[in-house]
Amino acid sequence: MAIQKPSHTFTKIHLKALRTNNFHILFILSFTVFINTFGFAQDVPKQGGTVNPEKENDSTSLNANDLIKPEISEKGQDSILTDSVKPIKETLTGPVTYKATDYTSFNNKEQKLYLYNEAEVYYEDMEIKAGVIIIDYNTQTVFATGIVDTSGVYTQAPIFKQANNVVEPDSIKFNYDNQKALVFNSKTEQAGMQIFAPVTKKINDSTVFLYKGRFTTSKDIEDPEYYFKANKIKVVPGEKIVVGPTNMVIQDVPTIIGLPFGFFPLTDKQTSGVIIPTFGEDNNRGYFIQNGGYYFALSDYFDLAVLGDYYTNGSYGLRFESSYAKRYRFSGNAGFRYENLINSERGFPDYSRSTIYNIRWSHTQDAKANPSSRFTASVNLGSSRYYQQSVNQVNTPNFLNNTLASSISYSKTFSGEPEVNLSVAATHSQNTNTEVINMTLPTIQASVNRIFPFEPKSGIKKGIIQNINFQYNVRAENRIQTTDSLFFKKEMWDDAENGIRHSIPIATNFKLLKYLSLSANAAYDETWVFETVNKYYDIEEDIVVTDPVKGFDAFRTYNFNTNLGTTLYGMFDFRKEGKDPKIQRIRHIMRPSISYSINPSFNNYYETYNVIDADGNTQEVEYTRFESSIYGAPNNRYSSSMGIAISNNIEAKVRDRDSTKTEAKTIKLLDNLNFATSYNFAADSLNWSSLRVSGNTQILQNKMNINFGMTLDPYALDNENRKIDMFNIDNGGSLFRLTSANVTMNYTINSDIFSDKASETSRQETLQSGGRADDLFGRAQDFSDPRFNEDSEKEEQTSPSPLYTSKIPWNLKLAYAVNYTNIARENEISSHSLMFSGDIEFSPRWTVGASSGYDFKNKGFTYTQLRFERDLLSWRMSFSWVPFSSRTSWYFFIGIKSNILKDIKYDKRRQPDQQL
Repeated sequence: MAIQKPSHTFTKIHLKALRTNNFHILFILSFTVFINTFGFAQDVPKQGGTVNPEKENDSTSLNANDLIKPEISEKGQDSILTDSVKPIKETLTGPVTYKATDYTSFNNKEQKLYLYNEAEVYYEDMEIKAGVIIIDYNTQTVFATGIVDTSGVYTQAPIFKQANNVVEPDSIKFNYDNQKALVFNSKTEQAGMQIFAPVTKKINDSTVFLYKGRFTTSKDIEDPEYYFKANKIKVVPGEKIVVGPTNMVIQDVPTIIGLPFGFFPLTDKQTSGVIIPTFGEDNNRGYFIQNGGYYFALSDYFDLAVLGDYYTNGSYGLRFESSYAKRYRFSGNAGFRYENLINSERGFPDYSRSTIYNIRWSHTQDAKANPSSRFTASVNLGSSRYYQQSVNQVNTPNFLNNTLASSISYSKTFSGEPEVNLSVAATHSQNTNTEVINMTLPTIQASVNRIFPFEPKSGIKKGIIQNINFQYNVRAENRIQTTDSLFFKKEMWDDAENGIRHSIPIATNFKLLKYLSLSANAAYDETWVFETVNKYYDIEEDIVVTDPVKGFDAFRTYNFNTNLGTTLYGMFDFRKEGKDPKIQRIRHIMRPSISYSINPSFNNYYETYNVIDADGNTQEVEYTRFESSIYGAPNNRYSSSMGIAISNNIEAKVRDRDSTKTEAKTIKLLDNLNFATSYNFAADSLNWSSLRVSGNTQILQNKMNINFGMTLDPYALDNENRKIDMFNIDNGGSLFRLTSANVTMNYTINSDIFSDKASETSRQETLQSGGRADDLFGRAQDFSDPRFNEDSEKEEQTSPSPLYTSKIPWNLKLAYAVNYTNIARENEISSHSLMFSGDIEFSPRWTVGASSGYDFKNKGFTYTQLRFERDLLSWRMSFSWVPFSSRTSWYFFIGIKSNILKDIKYDKRRQPDQQL
């Protein structure tokens, strides 16, 4: 809607002079000058000159050459070809094509063409289809109407199409010369707006006037749920609708909602414009306007939306959102959000003020853009308490986030022999509870593809020598650890740590005894650092002093490991002659492996200093100057260990319930069942490590995913719950002592025809903020933003359920997790919870959803969100409610779905109480 300034009316005053003869005198003088200027006298020859007479050829004299001149045709001498009078333009500037089912008749006397039954006329970009069409060549008009059958039913109503505009009236009269038309009971669609008018006057291709028309976004123009009625409407197809006094009608009942005039833009392209805000009241900040601003359609490749909030107590918020895309190259979006939140009023004891911000950026490069280089970005950083304190409804499911993470990377591949890969990345990880931030600015990695120096020039590589390969890797990092309060301040850079690591792994593999696979690996590492430490004991202060030492230094390490493994197959066949059991076969795949590794001790990089205690005793303390290295200190303990691991996979062949299928169906009983432990030969005690058991499987037609794991310790505990060098079985216990266990289950089911109504925009919003995509912590919602409620057209449900008279679409997501701890005889369940999220559609347009959970350990419900939605065809009504917890709030919305009229809405909300 636009506001037009009323035009001003000015009174014109004409002053008439008195009559005088001066005008005639001036006219005579002007005429005399005119004659003198453009008049020419006879030329007088110069004195003494002669006048030569002009020679004229005698018409009777002939020249011999004239006899051979070609004769000029009469056609070439036709004066019509050079006539100065322009010919009259033809009435029809193009061919007219027409047809009809029953008959076509031309009345020569009336100069009219009659078409009856399924008549069609095509002329230039105009197309008319109707029951009856009459073309009058005298008045240059086309009249089209429908046919009334014997039962009185009006059929074959006209369909008028010109360019991209389609009109479906009861009858139409069109002048194909001046492009004017008179349309009765027309129905047309313009950019999603359905328009109906009893009388329509079409002036030209760009202007249409409607009398007592109505327009709506309802798909049923005959019986709309609502419409706007106006006596005068002007439509410029593809550009705008301008109306006079307008009244809103709901279910044919006029309402008090009206406008003195209105302006509705119509366009298929992006256009800049004002974003109408929403109004409401906040418990702590007073009345507010939210999400108001301006949208800039900057180009076909990117846009910008500037939004803002303002509260009467002085709080405000700003948001900048931009999306960009270039086909076959890249796409992404960026946003900056800032909120200055004031609670209560200055002078009151509960007064508080805080500023929070959030920066997000997501960039994806198209795979076709460049096969040798790639740039990606996923940024989510800002204030640690942003999602907890933000009053934006979109952040509802993300306030439980404990971590904000970001990554920006660029990779480049240099083809050749060997191929070189280079990548540069910057990462960020932020704990929202401790407000500790860890960053790498930047991380540079380069690697050379594996080189096989002894490979044959042709054929495959065989044996231990031909499979020897090595490569070169280098990694350089600059790590920063800071806090939220020092983020991007000078102090943040003072404690930065950096270093470079070079690595050359050498490996080979070959077959041993035909069925065994043996692989051997050795690695040489060299670490460069630019700051080390020097430690000594200060006797006077009685403290250990650590002095940083600036300068380049390096240490070098190496290690060796080998692995021997194979694959064993076992088949258990339950089929017998004359019997067809349900479980026909069970196949067991087992992959045992034994590994051995050696890590030497690098004591040459260690030094000592003496500490004197209060009794005067001297104690020697060992340290390394590289202990602050970002890649860790060199190992000073020799280790020689053997690892044992067994991986299992169990599948079953089951007879299919469908008797027409001849092949048995494969069912996975256990996707993985893994056992792993190790033995350290160099340790003086506790040589065996704990046995780790883990596995996962899927049941219920792969709808439920189960993951489980446990840790079994072979050693016993003493009376003080400390591990001792004695097997648990020798201490009167079992073979293993269960120290920890965990089980997680995820179950997702839905009705066959049900599609999750959460829009992709809502999921992406939650994922970019670090939340979950399964809605278990609630769903991101901004009812006033249509992007979060992308409704898809649902097909008619024609196959009812055997238990109900109609289909009831639904979905359910469950997540169950339990953790057991018994490291030092705690024997307790450390965590035990069940989370669920689901939606059910009780009727074709009523949907109820919920996200919640229950903590069995603390005996309480987790964060709960209830959702209600009513599809009102052209309208949508939604209600979201958090019934308890510190985030207690609700949000109600009702408004028109269409983007054209999305600002016609009503919403009301209650924000969570301010938590200090």
